[in-house]
Amino acid sequence: MDHSRRRGTTGLRGIVGALAAFALTGAALSGCGGPDGPTLTIGRNAIEGGKNSGEAEWITRTVIPRFVAAQKAKGVDVRVRYRGSGVADEAYKTRVSLDLKSRSGADILDVDGIWVGELAQAGYLRPLTELAGAQADAWDGWAQIPRAVQSLGSFGGKRYGIPPGTDGRLLFYNKQLFQRAGLPTTWQPRSWDDILTAARALRKVPGVTPLQLNAGTPMGEATTTQGVLPLLAGAGAEIHADGRWTGGGPALKQVLSFYSAVYRQGLGDPLLQQEAQGRDKSFAQFAQGRIAILAESDYFWRDVINPRNGIAKMPDRDQAVGYAMFPAISPGKGVRGQSFVSLSGGPVSVINPNTEHPKLAFELLAFMNSPEMHKARTAGTPEITSRTDVNREVLRSDPLLAYIAEKILPITVYRPSLSAYPQVSIALQEATANIVAGRTPDEAAAGYHRRLEEIAGGPGNVAAR
Repeated sequence: MDHSRRRGTTGLRGIVGALAAFALTGAALSGCGGPDGPTLTIGRNAIEGGKNSGEAEWITRTVIPRFVAAQKAKGVDVRVRYRGSGVADEAYKTRVSLDLKSRSGADILDVDGIWVGELAQAGYLRPLTELAGAQADAWDGWAQIPRAVQSLGSFGGKRYGIPPGTDGRLLFYNKQLFQRAGLPTTWQPRSWDDILTAARALRKVPGVTPLQLNAGTPMGEATTTQGVLPLLAGAGAEIHADGRWTGGGPALKQVLSFYSAVYRQGLGDPLLQQEAQGRDKSFAQFAQGRIAILAESDYFWRDVINPRNGIAKMPDRDQAVGYAMFPAISPGKGVRGQSFVSLSGGPVSVINPNTEHPKLAFELLAFMNSPEMHKARTAGTPEITSRTDVNREVLRSDPLLAYIAEKILPITVYRPSLSAYPQVSIALQEATANIVAGRTPDEAAAGYHRRLEEIAGGPGNVAAR
């Protein structure tokens, strides 16, 4: 899977239902072993010379030979094969879903973290302890993965996999525009009012949009993940908690009121939100110094305004761009009583429940997520891993990624991995679109609440938080 840019999510049921007659092209589990011992397979949407080539090369040239050597030193003659793909993300997700359903596929594979709960509920995944026993909980790597990050691969209080990496949402700002507006170039808002105050000050800078916050359906999942859900966490709620979805109550109304302040006070460009390529245009405008504050993920720093190979190169990025955490609506009022919040996502490496060697598969899974293997995977291209000890070492050369690893990961939240989430996300996007179109926060929240009850199967599954 290509996790650098997340625009949307397709539900497992929709994929399986639409492609029930799809002929499986994947090989069956290689669990019978070779003549000299057991055989394991690793499946991933990465292929040498093609999509995510570096990931495929890491597995075939580093992980496999080193794991085989380590096992041989213990007296175990194991074979490991790589089953790579280089297809579109949705096609890969379809293959994984059908493999698990038909009790075939690789022994170890990657799934999007947002799928874990749905796959678990469908019986396609099982907790690591059920597969590998006590060694799964005893793995020393858990102590290096923040509890919030572990939740990416967890469901119902049980671990289903190991997240190899993750990301974070924060506020990017142009220091030069801040200086022209008379604002401090070292900026960390401590409330939503602080954000709006800075945006109002930036209105006096000619030709500049003070604050761009993804809204509406053309932005797709970016509206939900870069805007609505971080703000909702800042209002003290998650979109799904205690078995119920968060409806159009006080927390969501506060989020929509913030959107209203941005787009009805002339602090953001409402037309940009309605364009099919609006997000890409916002990237270009920020790089050109025409947007002052932008809510985005570390993808924006790594792959968009990267001065070397970004899609909207910003030659002076390291000097001109600042970054700050999302504040709660006011100090201490965020989720879990936090003063700062974020939202993260990423893949999860899981064990196929149909493997014939679950304990050995867990040893391979743990080996792939060891400090040595993480450092080998990120060599030359720093990225945020799930491990605190590795991040301290490999991210020293990139202040933004180090900042996220240190400040964001301990406080972040994740989207619920439930089949209804994609529909809920669209309903949230529609609510923000209604704000941009001129509806009041109360009206937009009420419309969302009605739609959510339809999605969730009745008012009993919705809480007015």
